[in-house]
Amino acid sequence: MTKFFKYFQYAYLIFAGFFLVRGFYELEENPNMAYVLWAMAALVLFMFFFRRRYISKFDNRDNNGDTK
Repeated sequence: MTKFFKYFQYAYLIFAGFFLVRGFYELEENPNMAYVLWAMAALVLFMFFFRRRYISKFDNRDNNGDTK
């Protein structure tokens, strides 16, 4: 199950790219929506790095045999 989460974290990057590109397209017609899309992209990038760090901590705990 952990391997699934390791690969699924890269879906966050795909969504961040989508929100960034969509934000640039919306900038001319609706600037407020562009800012919302860029905020969503920033949130998704934060989630990517947070999940990446969390999964690496989880793997290190399993490899070291800690039960905490």
